[in-house]
Amino acid sequence: MPSPTPSSGGPRSDMGRWGGNPWQPPTTPSPEPEPEPDRRSRRGGRSFWARCCGCCSCRNTEDDDWGPERRGDRGARGSGSRSRRPDSRGSDSRRPGSRGSAVNAAGDGTIREGMLVVTGVDLLSSRSDQNRREHHTDEFEYDELILRRGQPFHMVLFLSRPYESSDHVTLELCIGNNPEVGKGTHVIIPVGKGGSGGWKAQVTKSSGQNLNLRVHTSPNAIIGKFQFTIRTRCEAGEFQLPFDPRNEIYILFNPWCPEDIVYVDHEDWRQEYVLNESGRIYYGTEAQIGERTWNYGQFDHGVLDACLYILDRRGMPYGGRGDPVSVSRVISAMVNSLDDNGVLIGNWSGDYSRGTNPSAWVGSVEILLSYLRTGNSVPFGQCWVFAGVTTTVLRCLGLATRTVTNFNSAHDTDTSLTMDIYFDENMKPLEHLNHDSVWNFHVWNDCWMKRPDLPSGFDGWQVVDATPQETSSGIFCCGPCSVQSIKNGLVYMKYDTPFIFAEVNSDKVYWQRQDDGSFKIVYVEEKAIGSLIITKAIGSNMREDITHTYKHPEGSEAERKAVETAAAHGSKPNVYATRDSAEDVAVQVEAQDAVMGQDLMVCVVLTNRGSSPRTVKLHLYLSVTFYTGVTGSVFKESKKEVVLAPGASERVTMPVAYKEYRVHLVDQGAMLLNISGHVKENGQVLAKQHTFRLRTPDLSLTLLGAAVVGQECEVQIVFKNPLPVTLTNVVFRLEGSGLQRPKILNVGDIGGNETVTLRQTFVPVRPGPRQLIASLDSPQLSQVHGVIQVDVAPAARGGAFSATRGNSRSGEAIPMASRGGA
Repeated sequence: MPSPTPSSGGPRSDMGRWGGNPWQPPTTPSPEPEPEPDRRSRRGGRSFWARCCGCCSCRNTEDDDWGPERRGDRGARGSGSRSRRPDSRGSDSRRPGSRGSAVNAAGDGTIREGMLVVTGVDLLSSRSDQNRREHHTDEFEYDELILRRGQPFHMVLFLSRPYESSDHVTLELCIGNNPEVGKGTHVIIPVGKGGSGGWKAQVTKSSGQNLNLRVHTSPNAIIGKFQFTIRTRCEAGEFQLPFDPRNEIYILFNPWCPEDIVYVDHEDWRQEYVLNESGRIYYGTEAQIGERTWNYGQFDHGVLDACLYILDRRGMPYGGRGDPVSVSRVISAMVNSLDDNGVLIGNWSGDYSRGTNPSAWVGSVEILLSYLRTGNSVPFGQCWVFAGVTTTVLRCLGLATRTVTNFNSAHDTDTSLTMDIYFDENMKPLEHLNHDSVWNFHVWNDCWMKRPDLPSGFDGWQVVDATPQETSSGIFCCGPCSVQSIKNGLVYMKYDTPFIFAEVNSDKVYWQRQDDGSFKIVYVEEKAIGSLIITKAIGSNMREDITHTYKHPEGSEAERKAVETAAAHGSKPNVYATRDSAEDVAVQVEAQDAVMGQDLMVCVVLTNRGSSPRTVKLHLYLSVTFYTGVTGSVFKESKKEVVLAPGASERVTMPVAYKEYRVHLVDQGAMLLNISGHVKENGQVLAKQHTFRLRTPDLSLTLLGAAVVGQECEVQIVFKNPLPVTLTNVVFRLEGSGLQRPKILNVGDIGGNETVTLRQTFVPVRPGPRQLIASLDSPQLSQVHGVIQVDVAPAARGGAFSATRGNSRSGEAIPMASRGGA
């Protein structure tokens, strides 16, 4: 893969992200730069598809379906319009006969006696109607008909006279500016005669002036928002029903349909990976796993339009929108802002003054609705935010998707399929040479589909990663990549297998500079990378270890073969030829419970596994680190000589006071312990890195009273400041699908070790079990969040759903209900 180039010019500015660029306190904000509005002109007009897919580069340049959203259309967006704007997804006021009065064959609008006139249509589109329930789309907060392809639906036509067997009725669906039958963007369905490509319509009942139809959609249909109209023909003439925006039809992928290539043959999987509106995202380190609840909110009003708008902004041809491989690849490019002014601006600098701290987000809804409303990339995101938004988009479009965390995730910058770490003669890290980095954790997505573009055996879970790390075919996207190809080291399989393989299954190679300036491998840590890969379990909030789906068992012959086979395709195929054998002194770090704001203790255990005494000169270097593996300067170190009897172990400790690390802290409160040493008797070199994080407090949420659809409910949020310093400009966020639209609460300052209590009201709009999620952010403390399950009862009268869509006010000042002491 080409080398990463985060912007069109200039050096990388986000210090906390890239290896080989040690962190220093920034003097000015340095978020990831947003690219210029139109990058196509500087590439000679070559689009995403021309660079990413060879078959798409042969398009007709006059095909209006290809281009990105016209700038004149952007001003038509508005989150409160119920998507009636004349954009390219499903409406075009210029199309003849699509709006206005009914037309006949003569085109003069005259309705002749005996013509079969359609006076109205009931698409059975309400959330409680048969269609929405059968298609598993009844949770969408939309009034339009939302279907999943490859599955029949029902409608009722209201006619000017009874239907006769000699009458001809034709249904038509159109999408895009220039619909064409050959592209699948103009679908013609003659009633009772069968259509093409799986489309057909049948009369199920004719009663008086009502005509009931059962319509079958193609399992390969394009996804998106379609215009719908009806034509009739009889001896008296032809009639066309005027286009009505209330009759727009959304069509999505269908994991319930065996003929759809996204089909999932497990109902519990579909419930979790398609219909679940919240989930858990894991972070931290393998020894100290943190978890946070994320509101995916794929059914919230406006989110579906935002997902389709993302495809429009990319300029994805409508004819390609039925292919989940192409759609997921576009989403991986568009969720980040590089190249294409996509959804989220990445920022690893530690300065978020010009946007939102990535740790402060509690869900995807606020991000996606902002992008839909303004057309501007949203600041800021890091890997779990990119992954959370990607899960929302893909689930919304109908792809079974899960959010995956890989601990000790490698960032291989030279395609060597090894993580190379360089030290001087005294085993002190040479940060200017350490361009590869090992992220404490990295979050991406798995989505489920068949891969007709690959040989057999590569269907199932596919990795999609929207975090902009490396370019793929010249753009910042990653995947879809078959998990099976990763597991077996088949790095020649598309897409982006070499990079993802290195993230989960490469080795950590320690190089020491010799007296003559050359470097020698002194240690190979074979179990350091991709040590644990997890996701939320199906049907519960427990963790599920899915490492075995990505890797053969560590140390097994199959695992070694996969690594070494893949390495043969990298830039250093003979790296293993120079390694030395292991020696007899082992190093282990004891995990300690380190709490933000308190003193901590670092503990290293040395063990002599040999039969002779050993003398070890041990060096410990402690520095802060971003979760991406980029470190600051060493702020504390310790040197000690230890004598070990045969078979003996000894603990070496290093205390660290809060006042020593306070001024050095960066995002995530993580620290890196570099351990190096030398065994006097046999020359063995010791080398190990250990990352740990400082635990932050949780928010405590309590529901005050029962939750009922349409009735006001109150929640109490309690937080205790763990630091002896004042938190300034504290901001709370509150969000929950079916409960509360994204809400921002500004609470000012919170004193050192002070406890505060807030109360907030919300009005549930959908029944069932829901998750209400909150977060706290301030310049002094982040990564603080909490969640509570809210079981919402249906309204006592009327339907199960409320017409209210929640309060989305943001930025309001919230008075404290009470302020407690320390």
